[in-house]
Amino acid sequence: MSSLSGDQAVASQRASFETLSDMWTKAFSCIEKLTELNLRATQSTLAENQAIARVALSTSDTQELFALQSKRAQAAMEEVQSYWRHVYNIMSSAQAELAASVESQFKQRQHDAQVFVETVAKNAPAGTEAAVNALQSVVTAANEATNATIEASKRAAEQAQEIAENNVAAAASASNGVTKQAADQARTATKR
Repeated sequence: MSSLSGDQAVASQRASFETLSDMWTKAFSCIEKLTELNLRATQSTLAENQAIARVALSTSDTQELFALQSKRAQAAMEEVQSYWRHVYNIMSSAQAELAASVESQFKQRQHDAQVFVETVAKNAPAGTEAAVNALQSVVTAANEATNATIEASKRAAEQAQEIAENNVAAAASASNGVTKQAADQARTATKR
C-alpha cells in the first residue's frame, strides 16, 4: 500500500507541475497578445499623427484645420474603443482558458481521489468497513462541494462578463455621443 501512495504522490506532483506549466504558458500567451496589440496601436498612432501633422502644416484654412481636428477626435474615440474591446477579448479568452484548465484539473483530482478510495476499499482489512465508508462519504461530499463551487463560479463569471460587456457598450455609446456633439460644436463654431 505504501508504494501505491508513493506512486500516487509522484503522479500528483507531476500533474501539479504540468498544470502550473500550462497555466504559465497561457498567461504568457495573454501577455504576448497584449504586447502585440500595444505595439500595433503605437505604430498606428504614430503613423496617423505624422499624416495629420503633414496635412495641418500644408493647410492655411482654419476651418479645414477644425474639420480635421473634429474628424481626428471621432476617429481617435473609435480607435480607443476598438483597443479596449481587443484588450477585453484577450483577457476574457485568457480567463476562459485558465478556468477550463483549472476545472479540468479539479475533475482529474476528483477522479484520482475516487480511484484512491476504491483502491483502499479493495485492500482494506476486514473490520474496517466503517472507516472506508466514512472515507468514501468524505470524498463524495468533497466532490459534490467542489462541483457546486465550480458551477457557482461559472455563473458568477458569466454574470460579470455580461455586466462588463454591457458597461463597455454603454461607455462606447456615451463617448460616441459626446464626441459627435463636440464635433458638431466645432463645425458650428468654424462656420461663424
